[in-house]
Amino acid sequence: MRSALDKLISGAGVGLAAVLLVAGGLLVWANAFIGDQVHDQLSMQGITMPEGEALQSLPAADRNALEEYAGSPLDTGPEAKAFADHYILVHMNGASDGRTYEEVSGEYIAMTDQQKASAEGQALGGLRQTLFMGNTLRGLLLYGYAFATIGTIAGIAAIVSLVGAGLLLVLVALGIWHARRVQEPAGRPLARPDVQTV
Repeated sequence: MRSALDKLISGAGVGLAAVLLVAGGLLVWANAFIGDQVHDQLSMQGITMPEGEALQSLPAADRNALEEYAGSPLDTGPEAKAFADHYILVHMNGASDGRTYEEVSGEYIAMTDQQKASAEGQALGGLRQTLFMGNTLRGLLLYGYAFATIGTIAGIAAIVSLVGAGLLLVLVALGIWHARRVQEPAGRPLARPDVQTV
């Protein structure tokens, strides 16, 4: 009875280990695919992380967030997030005095055609366009960061799945070994330790 139970549990363990191995393999593939795509797509933009004067002109907190990437090509998720949040956003806020695209656009739309044609209206229209482009670029970079993070999570999940599969296979091997050990020999029952034979 104990031998049959060990075999049943071991069989279930083999099935679960197989599922974890397949999941681990797919997660490794997902990690590599996402990592390659994020790298390739960001590299195609040809953005170099700010350095020198461009970096020194930023507020201290933003400068500190960008310093480790100074002068390197923007080709990873963390670099994309740093550039979006600590470079583009800083310049957008500086140009608009902290106003959002929605606020500037609302001001521009509320102007009459005559006001839009004035120097002030033209400047506000230009600012509106700048904020629109800045928000678009930030959004795309932050999507890259999000996908890079998903790739990292897939990599961690792959490691957990593969380690789990390995542990299950070790337990399965121990279960099979134990099942063979307690199996009754053919033709004679196991002697009970509390019964004396003559």
